[in-house]
Amino acid sequence: MAKYLVIVESPAKVKTIKKFLGPNYEVAASNGHVRDLPRSVLGIDVEHGFEPRYITIRGKGDILANLRREVKKAEKVYLATDPDREGEAISWHLLTALKLENKKVYRITFNEITKTAVKESLKHAREIDMDLVDAQQARRCLDRMVGYKISPVLWAKVKRGLSAGRVQSVALRIICDREEEINAFIPEEYWSLEAVLAVEGEKKPLVAKYCGTAEGSRTISSAKELAEIRKSLDSARYRVVSVKNGERVKKAPLPFTTSTLQQEASKQLNFSTQKTMRLAQQLYEGVDVKGSDTVGVITYLRTDSTRVSDEAEAMARSYIEGQYGPAYAAGAQDRGNSRQKIQDAHEAIRPTDISRTPADLKDSLSRDQFRLYQLIWKRFVASRMTNAVYETTSVRIDAAGNGFAAAASKVKFDGFMSVYTEDDDREESNALMSRITADTKLSLTELAEKQHFTQPSPHYTEASLVRAMEELGIGRPSTYAPTITTLLARRYIVKENRNLYVTELGEVVNNMMKEAFPSIVDVNFTATMEALLDGVEEGNVKWKTVLENFYPDLEQAVEQAEKDLDEVEIADELSDEYCELCGRQMVIKYGPHGRFLACPGFPECRNTKPYFEKIGVACPRCGKDIVMKKTKKGRRYYGCIDNPECDFMVWQRPVNEKCDRCGSIMLQKGNKLVCADENCGFVKDAPKAADTAPTPA
Repeated sequence: MAKYLVIVESPAKVKTIKKFLGPNYEVAASNGHVRDLPRSVLGIDVEHGFEPRYITIRGKGDILANLRREVKKAEKVYLATDPDREGEAISWHLLTALKLENKKVYRITFNEITKTAVKESLKHAREIDMDLVDAQQARRCLDRMVGYKISPVLWAKVKRGLSAGRVQSVALRIICDREEEINAFIPEEYWSLEAVLAVEGEKKPLVAKYCGTAEGSRTISSAKELAEIRKSLDSARYRVVSVKNGERVKKAPLPFTTSTLQQEASKQLNFSTQKTMRLAQQLYEGVDVKGSDTVGVITYLRTDSTRVSDEAEAMARSYIEGQYGPAYAAGAQDRGNSRQKIQDAHEAIRPTDISRTPADLKDSLSRDQFRLYQLIWKRFVASRMTNAVYETTSVRIDAAGNGFAAAASKVKFDGFMSVYTEDDDREESNALMSRITADTKLSLTELAEKQHFTQPSPHYTEASLVRAMEELGIGRPSTYAPTITTLLARRYIVKENRNLYVTELGEVVNNMMKEAFPSIVDVNFTATMEALLDGVEEGNVKWKTVLENFYPDLEQAVEQAEKDLDEVEIADELSDEYCELCGRQMVIKYGPHGRFLACPGFPECRNTKPYFEKIGVACPRCGKDIVMKKTKKGRRYYGCIDNPECDFMVWQRPVNEKCDRCGSIMLQKGNKLVCADENCGFVKDAPKAADTAPTPA
């Protein structure tokens, strides 16, 4: 019989950790939280010390019963939930729910699911850190107060199904503020002027940009100014004033934090924040590696830290020296500190074993898992490598008192760029520049002018919104992805071509929040609240004091909003479908499981229909539209809109292209097109236009 019980959060970890610990240990999972505040009421006794009332989460009764049976058999119980505030709180809830007060109970944490890390954690078992628990309790209660007090106001004044949130509402305001800034932006004219110069003895010309006069740099802000400059250049002699050669260092990047991983995965892989976190969770919890056991291949995915353990540092140095040479391995040094102390007990996100290259794991991972692991692996390796060095050349040219400049650079030593490059790492190489001297003779071939207009700040993307939230101190690693997902689900914002746009509903809700609850949507107030929660974690602030100071103002603001706010009606989005029962044009509604079509004649007519997205491809069997659908478990597939009369269905996305070999419909599979007829097997490269945008059905 096993002597020791280890309780983890995720069932995916059970099998892996059991293998690491052997027969004396039983490993069981809590499946996340087991207790929470009740859904039907506020669940916080605001009259008597702000004591929260926790109940067992519906559906967790059987899990707790099984855990209690295992607890009775065990001499010691190790609570091994995730290594963050939320994980600490789950351990505390388990302690209470399983009545472990008289048992030998220990808290253990590991930053990676490897044999070494798990076994080492048992040597450093400790008690539950109540400061961490209280910080999480304070966050949960604050979020509950905001959600349960303000959301009913939105239901009454706008419509049911809306929600407000302590972090969510601030994120919405950030997006709305950017939208207002873009709408109010007035473009300003400016011009660029380039001199195309023939170089004596050279075939290629030298292109130099106008940069001002001897008095200083100057912007050409109108056609009139440009004409004056061009007039002053009539018959001007172009001569080289100076040639400067130098070096520019490009620093190696820091390893990933949660925020920077979400940003880079969005930019480089076009992953949503939610998708990035889901895949990272899978890589952390463990994958079946061919020829080996199930193992976690990256470290914990929710972290603000760029710190790396000494062991990982040494392993990286050894690997880099062996693969790339000693010149590429950076010395042991501090690569950058977290701007905040939050969760700095964790390391940065990195591979658990640097020698486990992406190529080694390619056959063990799904395509998207592989792409994310490759990004993490390359970023970590690059972060332990030396800086890249560029040779730079800049030439200054004078023409009748007008200054022109040309610059170029080329890589002298690639350093970390041998592994990892970003969009701005491209060199501006120009062999001609290296041959320019002060004596080089130049003659004008052409003056090229171009009109420009200043551009407003770009719309937020998921990546740039995460960066803004991090910089402003809004939310924490675990909240970025859920916040954006909620805003999209509530239809406060929509995503088009990566950009986030505010909907009419989002504008209405944001305006109401700014009018009635200005402190809730104030960036500085929210950032200060996050700092207070950090103070609770550090043991410097009492968690109930935070609630006591926050709630009275919130309650007063809610009472005032109920009196002062006017009701606003938001028209439903019309579809191109008509109700079969009464003939009205059906509207698009949003329910717990997504969009559906409903008759606007409710309650007289209660007709509803599923909402499907057309993909612009005709069914090969009946010629009607193919639409995107989902199974009960949420898996996406494509089928005929005339189902069940037509039973055409495929898992991959069909495209408007026929097989060159047999004439069947082609399916999109990654960057390839494959024939839908498995017996044919024809495959070819997919054109970029194959992935067309869906249209509503």
